[in-house]
Amino acid sequence: MKFRNPPVNSLSLEFLTEFVISLEKLENDKTFRGVILTSDLPGIFSAGLDLREMYGRNPAHYAEFWKAVQELWLRLYMSKLMLVSAINGASPAGGCLIALTSDYRIMADNPKYIIGLNESLLGIIAPFWLKDTFVNTIGHRAAERALQLGMLFPPAEALKVGVVDEVVPEDQIHSKARSVMAQWLAIPDHSRQLTKSMMRKATADKLIKQREADIQNVVSFISQDSIQKSLHVYLKKLKQKRG
Repeated sequence: MKFRNPPVNSLSLEFLTEFVISLEKLENDKTFRGVILTSDLPGIFSAGLDLREMYGRNPAHYAEFWKAVQELWLRLYMSKLMLVSAINGASPAGGCLIALTSDYRIMADNPKYIIGLNESLLGIIAPFWLKDTFVNTIGHRAAERALQLGMLFPPAEALKVGVVDEVVPEDQIHSKARSVMAQWLAIPDHSRQLTKSMMRKATADKLIKQREADIQNVVSFISQDSIQKSLHVYLKKLKQKRG
């Protein structure tokens, strides 16, 4: 599955909705057992959430958008499909969210590419369920430091801290993803899927039980004047940078 939402594969409401529909189609077709997630845009895996969905809109829109973000995470995190992220570009924030839900993460060895949860730098915070996923992946202390500082790791550091499982030359990333997929699919589906569920269910259930409260918390948080001002400043900088 290749992401193509120029210029930077931002996770807009439309993109999130289409992503979930596409994933659902693949899951319902029993001929598919695994999916490689990658980008069709050079130099970018996904720049993360489309912050324009969180700025200058009404609370109902924020709620709809956040529900779609939750849905994507839940669908990917608990998918019965074997998911490999072939990270062939920069992957901050929501891009890292997608990668963290995968069963295996391979990153292209290019020092310009970065990955991590940098929400704190934008004046916002990662939701508790994404924090939990990060802790499950790299451990409590490393996650605490990375989240507070909004750290973005180049490939070698991402590998060292455990954000990714492997770093390979860029021209080998897709062949490596296919060979990893073959290795995982050599395991009987039922035992692999049950093990995955056993490892991840408690983290997913935490969100499922608190979905509405999480939406209301986020809507309340991003509706604050101070947060809207932070987003305004960041989006203005982004526009100037692109311009």
